[in-house]
Amino acid sequence: MGSTCVRIAIDAMGGDHAPGEIVAGALRARDELGVEVLLVGDPQQIEAVLPPKTNLGQVQIVPAEDAIAMDEEPLSGVRRKPKASINVAMDLVKQGQADAVISAGHSGAAMAAALLRLGRLPGIDRPAIGAVFPTMIASKQVLILDVGANVDCRPKFLEQFAVMGSVYSQYVLGVPEPKIGLLNIGEEDCKGNDAAVRAHQLLRKNSQIAFVGNAEGRDVLSGQFDVIVCDGFVGNVLLKFAEAIGEVMLQIVREELPQGLHGQIGTAILKPNLKRIKQRMDHAEHGGALLLGVDGICIIGHGSSQAPSIYNAMRLAKEAVDHQVLQRIQSKYQRKSSGQLLPENSQ
Repeated sequence: MGSTCVRIAIDAMGGDHAPGEIVAGALRARDELGVEVLLVGDPQQIEAVLPPKTNLGQVQIVPAEDAIAMDEEPLSGVRRKPKASINVAMDLVKQGQADAVISAGHSGAAMAAALLRLGRLPGIDRPAIGAVFPTMIASKQVLILDVGANVDCRPKFLEQFAVMGSVYSQYVLGVPEPKIGLLNIGEEDCKGNDAAVRAHQLLRKNSQIAFVGNAEGRDVLSGQFDVIVCDGFVGNVLLKFAEAIGEVMLQIVREELPQGLHGQIGTAILKPNLKRIKQRMDHAEHGGALLLGVDGICIIGHGSSQAPSIYNAMRLAKEAVDHQVLQRIQSKYQRKSSGQLLPENSQ
């Protein structure tokens, strides 16, 4: 986007700690990332949580009459409440008034609103939620998709996930040639159910990606793969399990530090290391998951997101915009000069 300032619409009413933590994270992103912020929601509630004498430069409050509750059925809620904050935020992207949208509210509602308001990218049958996980290699991350958008997946959906994930890994995560894996119960080509076997065949034949092979559960965090594809049912279980493991490990580290004066001295010495451990393991440090495959940059945050998570979600959105993720994914599915379509003819 050159020197143009990235404009991000955020559902200020979405999440367990809305709007206070949402607004705090957004203001930090404005200050540190230089983005323009569109806070979408109830103006009175938003203004009530603004710090005294807040400079509203590069901040706009966009009124929304309603919000989608966490216990509402997502699709019906989105349709019944056209002026809900998530719908208004999506419309800002659709109308070109914002470059990206973020919500830490009802994830199902966010996905439904994205599909209804933004639509799918040409050539993409199903969008996928991609989440970044730490690995055993310090400087390396792995992108897992789908982690919740599609409970059941056809083989061609998984192939599309791999192409989108490869683009994101290359241009946002900085991996020159992302290694793609298919989550399965064994390394052999013939392992898994019929869908897994057929997906393996499609991935192997796709010249647009560097498909390595099947990835077993023990391989997910090994660093051997840059992108791993799976259906949303398995991916969501994996995501929640990984979040729990991260919290358990952080708690174990806290409990095992020595107590008293020696503990205080030791903690002070180890503080930089402990901070790096937290950054690698805490899901809040990643900000959220990118909904790949819709015609707009959409970040779905954790429902318990607080200001640091919102800040990191804003950073993630800005990186996706700056690196033209949408355009690069779309280019993979455009008609080549020869007239052949890639890879949307896959079955």
